[in-house]
Amino acid sequence: MMQKIAIRSAIRERSGGLGVSLRMVQRCAIAVLAMLLCLSGTQAAAMSVEQAEQVLTGKSFDDKAQALTVLSGSGATYVSALFSALDEGDLYYRKQDGRLVIKGAAGFTALHDGRAVPGKAREFKRVAVNNALREQLSQLTANLALGDADPARRLAAVEAMFGKVTPAQTTALQARLQQETDSRVKESLQAALAMGDLQSPEAQRRLSAVLTLAAVKHPLVIEALRTAAEQDSDVAVKRAARDGLRALTRSQQFYAGVETLYFGLSLGSVLVLAGIGLAITFGVMGVINMAHGELMMLGAYTTFVLQQWLPGQPALALLLSIPAAFVVSGLVGIVIERGVIRFLYGRPLETLLATFGISLLLQQAVRTIFSPLNQSVVMPSFMSGTLTINGFLALTQNRLCIILFCLLVFSGLMWLLKRSRLGLEVRAVSQNRAMARNMGVRSARVNALTFGLGSGIAGIAGVALSQLTNVGPNLGQNYIVDAFMVVVFGGVGNLWGTLVAGLTLGVANKLLEPLAGAMLAKIVILVAIILFIQKRPRGLFPQRGRAVEG
Repeated sequence: MMQKIAIRSAIRERSGGLGVSLRMVQRCAIAVLAMLLCLSGTQAAAMSVEQAEQVLTGKSFDDKAQALTVLSGSGATYVSALFSALDEGDLYYRKQDGRLVIKGAAGFTALHDGRAVPGKAREFKRVAVNNALREQLSQLTANLALGDADPARRLAAVEAMFGKVTPAQTTALQARLQQETDSRVKESLQAALAMGDLQSPEAQRRLSAVLTLAAVKHPLVIEALRTAAEQDSDVAVKRAARDGLRALTRSQQFYAGVETLYFGLSLGSVLVLAGIGLAITFGVMGVINMAHGELMMLGAYTTFVLQQWLPGQPALALLLSIPAAFVVSGLVGIVIERGVIRFLYGRPLETLLATFGISLLLQQAVRTIFSPLNQSVVMPSFMSGTLTINGFLALTQNRLCIILFCLLVFSGLMWLLKRSRLGLEVRAVSQNRAMARNMGVRSARVNALTFGLGSGIAGIAGVALSQLTNVGPNLGQNYIVDAFMVVVFGGVGNLWGTLVAGLTLGVANKLLEPLAGAMLAKIVILVAIILFIQKRPRGLFPQRGRAVEG
């Protein structure tokens, strides 16, 4: 019995010792783990900018998130370019040494100094990101831009955060508001903070936010006020939200009308450019030129060719293509007039058939040279983007450039016809050919130059169209009917009538599209023009000329 008790006692002592040993091991392990975590945190906190750049080339997204935070607070001048390239998928690294580079149209460039980095594409690898990193990147980019010296960049940063302000960002925005000196940025900051205050538990704070947002023209504000008007528990907040919603809805409808008018004017400008050259050849010379659309096509292809000759310089190529397209299409027009049209004056049906055959020849020639596939033309930077008036109205810059370009071409053509000797001879021949010839005007020369002038204007129209649509062999066929409609509706041979008719048809088309659809709108306008011509066969602004002489 005593022996068993001794054995049990020994077992207890050993097991107790073993338990103590196990507890000691556990405590040591926890201590070591804590030390490792502290060391890791110390290393993370002490991560340099160079180390952060190297981390981006790795595979751990957690480490990359930490590296982005380090880079955003570094103050380095290239961080914004790095963030932009990473967001757009253009940030790469060289496999050989892990050097970060940015991929562009001309190849790879160094992140720090922008110098070209030689190497083949397979020698570089894209820096990978996931959705969490993209969200963090957008927040860091916005925070970085908030401290930018340029007020426009600060304003863009606040607008990007509008409706997405988190409680963690509220304190930073309030601090920024106290430091901000630009009035527009201040208003945007106040509106962004007011959007967050709509979720406040304090009724007075929500009411103040509603009153602030009632003057902010933005679609998100309308949705927020509608929600407040329907769901808020406070009667005063509901009433203020309904009043603000009513005023903003009326404002939105007004600016929607302005935007429709703007789209109509831009479409009308395209129609004017397409029809103004035809107004000369058809209205002044009495020639039904069915190859007019193909002359526009030649102008568009001239733009494409110049961009191929000047890679990476779309703005310069576009500016040079305007005189080049005028010369190319004008020379082709002179060849057509000297080779075919001069034998067919006074026979409009035969000119229609002859020029239709020429249009088919030009289309086939382009297919043979450039292939039947559509070609894309790069839009220069000054035409891309939008001009933001407010949250309800943003005007695309390419349409604005087309409108201004149309007015410039029209003004130049009017000056040429009214102030130059060629314009005087053109008007003389169009009014009385025999009398002009007796006065010493060489009508054959004037005919060739007039047809070349109209053809050159068609080429310039093709340059404008290349910025709105793809360039292809059938480009001109899409606008030839509209061009004839503009000329007939405005008054044959009257340039002012062409301008008014083109802009009117463009606005009418855009007004009818939401109601009837694009195709039915065109049909309605065509029927309306036919009925109008029945009442006024010579159009809005009748013009005396060769076509109406007999």
